Amino acid sequence: MRRVALLVAALASLLVLAACGGQTSETSEVVKEVTKVVTQVVEGETVEKVVVVTATPEPSGPEPVTVNINWGTEPPTADPALSTDTTSHAVIEEIFLGLTDLDPETAEAIPELALEWNANEDNTVWTFKMRDNAVWVRHVPGGETEVVTDDEGNPRKVTAHDVVYGVKRTCDPRTGSDYSYILYIIKGCEELNTADPDAENFQELYDAVGVRAVDDFTVEFELNYGAGFFPQIASMPVTFPVPQWVIEEKGDRWVEPGFIVTNGPYVIDEWVHGDHLDLVRNPHWYGWEEFADKAGNIERLHGVMIEEASTEFALYESNELDTAGVPLEQMDRVKTDPVLSKELVNNPVNCTYYYGFITKKAPTDDVRVRRALSMAIDRKTLVEAVLKGGQIPANAFTNPLNYGSPAGDPEVAPWALPEDMGGWGYAKAVEEAKKLLEEAGYPDGSGLDILLMHNVSEGHAKIAQAIQAMWQQAFPQATVTIETQEWRVYLKTIEKDSPLEDKPNVYRLDWCADYPHANNWVHEVFHPEEGSNRPMMSYDDPQVGDLVREFAETTKAAQTASPEEQLALYKRAEQLLVDEIAAMAPIYYYTRVAVAKPWLDRVWGEPGRMYLWMWKLDVDARNAAMGK
Repeated sequence: MRRVALLVAALASLLVLAACGGQTSETSEVVKEVTKVVTQVVEGETVEKVVVVTATPEPSGPEPVTVNINWGTEPPTADPALSTDTTSHAVIEEIFLGLTDLDPETAEAIPELALEWNANEDNTVWTFKMRDNAVWVRHVPGGETEVVTDDEGNPRKVTAHDVVYGVKRTCDPRTGSDYSYILYIIKGCEELNTADPDAENFQELYDAVGVRAVDDFTVEFELNYGAGFFPQIASMPVTFPVPQWVIEEKGDRWVEPGFIVTNGPYVIDEWVHGDHLDLVRNPHWYGWEEFADKAGNIERLHGVMIEEASTEFALYESNELDTAGVPLEQMDRVKTDPVLSKELVNNPVNCTYYYGFITKKAPTDDVRVRRALSMAIDRKTLVEAVLKGGQIPANAFTNPLNYGSPAGDPEVAPWALPEDMGGWGYAKAVEEAKKLLEEAGYPDGSGLDILLMHNVSEGHAKIAQAIQAMWQQAFPQATVTIETQEWRVYLKTIEKDSPLEDKPNVYRLDWCADYPHANNWVHEVFHPEEGSNRPMMSYDDPQVGDLVREFAETTKAAQTASPEEQLALYKRAEQLLVDEIAAMAPIYYYTRVAVAKPWLDRVWGEPGRMYLWMWKLDVDARNAAMGK
């Protein structure tokens, strides 16, 4: 997920903190429209805007079992093909189904729409046999959830044709999926995705993508190379079946409440942009009966969008949220508090927090500057004195919970590791960093002007301020400026195709595994052509162009190498990425630092996967605690 697996307001929440007939009604026919003034932070400024929202009628009858959470920010989208961040993924995972899901404990692929799957001898052809009892539904905001029917009045089932459409839609350049490169593993996807939609052979390229419906409930994929992890890729939103007839009718508006047609355990009931997004249980999901022994009792999720970790935690302490992240400044108190300490959850999460460098913008177009900045981050002090959540200093991008990760190997960026982990230690790292800056023409940082940017979050701000102080101390004559942007704006700013003049020198991001394999990290995030490549690594870079080419060739070679060869290749890729090219600075490996009320029994999956259908809430216990 991950997805990009970006954590929006991650420190606040985790710190880890098909052509068919059929019609749908216009929203105005079934939903009353109202206006609401919503406050948002845009490009660093607080603004108010009037938004049109759908009103939810006052409920009649028993109050539904409702869990209250914080999404942490406005989800950028609910479209599976367009999602790149964990907040969007978290919503999408609750309302849509994939061929597979990931086990919340092992991250292994488990059945979802697909009941079974198999591959040919070299893992290049995968066949998935799907269930025949998943149906498409449409929810009337504030009203009922209806099963969508075909022209003959029969329930419209989720079929292999819907999967084929969903995959090809992701690969189709007209969709504009920033995450389409994940599916370049499928034959023909890259060729389609990089083609001119007006080209004479465009339809041929579309038809040639290696996914086909063998029958209504059997789908087959043909891959460019053997990948034993493909069933895990099949759990990602970019592979999800989506309702072609709705998308063709509504266009970009197809994901709006009242229009959107989904198939998961929950549906969107109300989405007030910038304020809250609520889900309610889909009574037509097969899982409530099939998995009754595992199913929870959550009938409604009320999710607010609060970016400030302190506000979120205050709402948790006043019992207005049932689960929350722990702000940095509250860590010591939570650990020692007799009540909060029992509600604290602290465990490893498959995510890496990092700073990326824009390699085409001065002064970070100089590899010596990039290396020096990375060296001068005191990771040990940051995790122990600022974060305080058991995070681990990172010397490699790929989190240690993944196959092929060289995390902790001192042959990879030893300057990033403290001495007790076999590294140089910070004092030596700063000494070498000073030498590099002097060689680059910035003695003691004189003339060095760096813009560091992060999305709005108190946690990210504290980390940025700590690193700013480290850089200022190491290079006293340098100028380091911090700028923040609202999440949706921020994502556009740091896209590789966005104007260079709008980009910072250094940007904050994190990556959480879509599947636990190094290919998902070094190749799918940083490959110059087939990855997101936000640092803008280029073969024509006068300093490191040859190294960039070696990095690209190394990550490609690892895809078809033997397991033993893969380990060596992924290690070499990390050496190139974080040390010799220094396109990014890995900072720490996440842990989950969160709290949950004693009346909530929830599943702690990886970011972007909540498994809400398994949560259980003791309403009586909550009411008693709140004096009701």
